[in-house]
Amino acid sequence: MATETKQVYQDKVNAQFSKLNAQIDELKAKAQQAEASAKVEYNSKLEELLAKRDAMQQKLDELGQSSEEAWQSIQSGLEQAWADLNNAFDQAAEKFR
Repeated sequence: MATETKQVYQDKVNAQFSKLNAQIDELKAKAQQAEASAKVEYNSKLEELLAKRDAMQQKLDELGQSSEEAWQSIQSGLEQAWADLNNAFDQAAEKFR
């Protein structure tokens, strides 16, 4: 199996991140339209989600700045940030249903 290049990996992760960002924007819109009693809970979940998104963005920035040789050492931290972000998104999305 051929090893993925940094650029291929970065493009794939950036595409997934962009898609999730669009879904987060949809949740924000739902939170703004929510009843006052539900807004507090929605906003709490959104704060957590946005913090995880910022952590993921930081990891993506690290990946972009890494050399072709060193990017794989960043990959495991990025994958953990991605898992954390997806988990937070799933929890937030569940609250909005």
